[in-house]
Amino acid sequence: MKKKNLSVKKKIHNFYSKKLDDPRIEKIYLKFKKNLSSHITNSFCVAVSGGVDSMALSFLAKYYSIENNKKIYFFIVDHKIRKNSTIEANLVKKKLNSFKISSNILTIKNEKISKNIQSFARENRYKLIIKQSLIKKIDMILTAHHSDDLIENFFIRLLRGSGLKGLISLSNIKSKVKLDDKISILRPLIDIPKKDLAYISKNTFSFNVNDPSNFDDKFLRAKVRKLISNLEKDGLTFNKLKLSLNNLSKSNYAIDYFVKKNINDNSKYLKLAKTIILKDDFFKQPDEIVFRSFSEVIQKVGKKDTLTRGAKIENLLKYLRSTNNYSKKTLSGCIIQKIENSVIISPEKGYNTSKLAQIGTC
Repeated sequence: MKKKNLSVKKKIHNFYSKKLDDPRIEKIYLKFKKNLSSHITNSFCVAVSGGVDSMALSFLAKYYSIENNKKIYFFIVDHKIRKNSTIEANLVKKKLNSFKISSNILTIKNEKISKNIQSFARENRYKLIIKQSLIKKIDMILTAHHSDDLIENFFIRLLRGSGLKGLISLSNIKSKVKLDDKISILRPLIDIPKKDLAYISKNTFSFNVNDPSNFDDKFLRAKVRKLISNLEKDGLTFNKLKLSLNNLSKSNYAIDYFVKKNINDNSKYLKLAKTIILKDDFFKQPDEIVFRSFSEVIQKVGKKDTLTRGAKIENLLKYLRSTNNYSKKTLSGCIIQKIENSVIISPEKGYNTSKLAQIGTC
């Protein structure tokens, strides 16, 4: 390596390592490193939004990659929802580059969205990052979710009437993505408060972009932040909520065990027909087990990225349990038909009645 390149490399390393002379930054980095080290592989990517949390993550991940000689990618998603989104994405890229972080901007196609704007942006952001991860053979996506997000997510799901699984959906440090099970999402900052990440961002890169929707009361998340702020005055803490989430997670683990057992024992997957046959015993389990089992098989056959909304699943289950009518129903890309004591779920696309007749029942 040329002397000039060695000098630049040393200068970069010195910039990052010098920041860890700050005891507060060092403490956060050590926690981040511990969370990361037990999960990370040879290459990973960082989802960068430009907010204080993702800028802090970018600093921590870059130093980790220097210290441990790991390959790292940084992806910035231009969601095209706000008129300044492209300007902001380019600004973030330029700023990262000034700290010797090479990044790629991924652009979401400009579409008209009338509702669920934040949900649309989130889902499409993941789709783009996952697509790039598959191309570059990355199996780990780092996100900047922090303890404030964990609390907010709990209350948002609670207000929407989510069940147990929904309430704890963000609590795991690592989870598989629904679009491709070869890739995992890792949340190494999930037990670190946003104020600590803001401190890192200010005292390292000294740069971030602000999303005005964070303060817009037309979005549920902004309302929930105000609710949490009031509850904190009455004694709500992250540790108290985390204890409750841990207990809920144990209950969820037990339910998941019986969901898998129900699917394994009481359903049969016909690979060639891409069809699942559910035995009568499938529906004789406790309600929550049946609900989750049914949701999973519908998702598998319909090849959907997310689970179907709960109310639609509940209504279909009530229908299947209360009727001997053999007429077909459709849901989430599936054809559902009751035949004798079995329920047959087939993909709506390419559905063939002659194939159905050949399947038989359990």
